[in-house]
Parts: sequence; C-alpha cells; structure tokens
Amino acid sequence: MTGLTWNPYDKVIHLAPYDVWRRLRDEAPVYRNDELDFFALSRHADVEAASREPLVFSSAYGTVLEIMSPEPMNTGHMIFIDPPTHTELRTLVSRAFTPRRISALETSIRELSAEMLDPHIGGSGFDYVQDFAAQLPSKVISELIGVDPADREEIRRLIDQTFHIEEGQGMVNDVSFAAQIKIHEYLTGQLEDRRRNPRDDMMTSLVQAEITTEQGTRRLDNQQAADFANLLISAGTETVARLLGWAGSVLAEHPDQRAELVADPSLLGPTIEELLRYEAPSPVQGRTLTADVELHGTLMPAKSKVLLITGSAGRDERKYPDPDRFDIHRRFDSHVSFGHGTHYCLGAALARLEARIGLEETLKRFPEWDVDRERAVRLHTSTVRGYEKLPFVLN
Repeated sequence: MTGLTWNPYDKVIHLAPYDVWRRLRDEAPVYRNDELDFFALSRHADVEAASREPLVFSSAYGTVLEIMSPEPMNTGHMIFIDPPTHTELRTLVSRAFTPRRISALETSIRELSAEMLDPHIGGSGFDYVQDFAAQLPSKVISELIGVDPADREEIRRLIDQTFHIEEGQGMVNDVSFAAQIKIHEYLTGQLEDRRRNPRDDMMTSLVQAEITTEQGTRRLDNQQAADFANLLISAGTETVARLLGWAGSVLAEHPDQRAELVADPSLLGPTIEELLRYEAPSPVQGRTLTADVELHGTLMPAKSKVLLITGSAGRDERKYPDPDRFDIHRRFDSHVSFGHGTHYCLGAALARLEARIGLEETLKRFPEWDVDRERAVRLHTSTVRGYEKLPFVLN
C-alpha cells in the first residue's frame, strides 16, 4: 500500500480518481484515513451490502463528510433519518411524489429544453452546463412542487446560491446557509397557504398525504413537508445538472456512440444508466457505524465514519466486465449511483426522465459538438463530481 492515499477533498485525485480507486479496491478494500478519521469501502459488493444495512451503516449522523457529527443530527431531513421513522416519512412523501405526477412532466421538460436550447441553433457554441444542464432541473422541480411562476426565477437564483462553494469550507458556508434558509421560509409559507387554499400541485399533496399507523393517522407537518421539498430541490438540481454535464463531455469523447443515439433515440434509456455507472454525479456517501463491523480482516469500531465510494463501485471489474470502457450497449442488472436499499434515491425516476429528455432534445438540435477543454471548469466538493462549465463548440 506504499503511497496509497485517498482524500475526498484532494482536487488532483478528484479530477481523475479511477486509478486510486482501483488500487483501493485491490489493495485496501477497507481503507483507513487517519488524518480525516474515516474508513472507505470501494468494492461494489461491499458498498451494496452496506447500503442494505441502514441500521448498522447509519445516515443519522450525516452523509457528507464535512457535516458528519459524533451524535445523531436530530433533523427533519429524511436523508439523515434511519428506519423506522425514515420508512414512515418516505411512505408519506411517496403519496405526493407519485409516478403519475412525475410522468406528467414529460411535455414540460421538452418545452423547457427547447426554450433553452433553441437560441443556440446556428451559433458557434454555448456553455452546456450553465446555459442548460444547471437550469433545467431547477425549473422542472419548481413546476413539480408548485412554485408560482412569478417566483421561479428568484427560487432558481437561491438554488444556485445553495451550491456556493468557498475554499476550505466547501458548501458549508454562510452564503449557502442563507439561501437554504430563504428557500425553507418560502416553502413553509407556501405550504401554510396550501392548507387553506389547496391546488393541483405537489405541495398540496404533501400537506394532504396521510398514512395509518398503530398510533393512528399521521400527516406531515409543515417542517417535514418543507424539509422534503427542500431536499428535492437541492439534491435533484445538483445531481441532474452533473449527469447532463457528464453526458455532454463523455459523448464528445465517443462520437461514434453519439451518432448511434442520434439515429436511434430508443438507446437513450440504457445510455443514461451507463453514464450513471461510468461517471457517477455523486460518487461518495457517508455513513456512521452503530456497531463494530469486521470486513476483509479489518475491524471498523462502532461510531466510525465510513465513506461508501459509489463512484468506485461503478468501475469495479468484479461486477462489470471492462468497466473503464463506456458502452451504450452494455448490459448490466444494476448500479449503486442512486444508492441502494432503504435510502435509494426517491427522485431517481425524475432524474432519469429529465436526463433522457434533456439529452434527446440536445441531440435533435446538435448531433455533433466538441468541448473546449481549456475553458471547461470542474466542480469540486467532497461528494459531487462533474462540470460547472462545459463550453460546447458547434460546427
């Protein structure tokens, strides 16, 4: 293990982590970083197994390294709650976040895509992330949850601010917190209004959703409903923006496969899955052990921080043949880029729909493009990988 180090804050490794992750899988499947006080699991089988044991690999202490705490966070955010409370909350929000409501967005996603892409037809190029990929998901989610059209641009601006990054602090900074507070206050006010004046939107469905438990009928309070809507905004915006950015970058490197997609859009569904495996937008998830766990001869004591490197799991040759090859025709049964088990991403279907339609509408208008790599800018956080700016050069 000479010279084998992995630090999720290391910008050099972050740009091209796959060689390091391969060494972790081969040489240190239970990796220990003493300086930052965490263990890391990098093999697909181990990441998947850990994801299936939410009471041992707990999310209650935080899931992002820089905010993980020694005690449970006692927050209303579902992503930081373990079963059985998590199960009840997930069931409640699922009453509002239905497949029918998601699929009904298809026409709107196409119209929004056209609105943002059409102005660039005939031009020399544009920033695919800033001008399209980063805007599409926030606009879609604003429509989904029921943000008033007059407020959507302001909410989009606040969403952008929640992803503000400062050197040495990452996304844990005053600008990001202030934006999150403003969004939460806005959502709380809107939810209170929905209780008095119901509409046909997801915020109304959230305040009306109910389940029957042994203790009686349960509904979400305004805090819980606002927390979920906020989670949907933040997680849904960031990951889809990075996924579409990766699509723009990877397909520029594989023009033959891009041409196949132009000729046969039915391949887009499998392509999205291959992109998620090949370049996971959120490749690191944090957990805290509630009991001692021994794996590959290494004891991880209770209360240890454990990082599940889902990005590494997607490149594990133990699971995927020739994993470093991007192939839109690859056949595989699953990946862990949306998580697995109890905490499987509730917004996965929406993310897939947005990515598929967004990429389809892109290819309709721009069957070929190059990327100006010198002007491209990568986004760097401990848990997200992708492009902040991706300049397309059009022929």
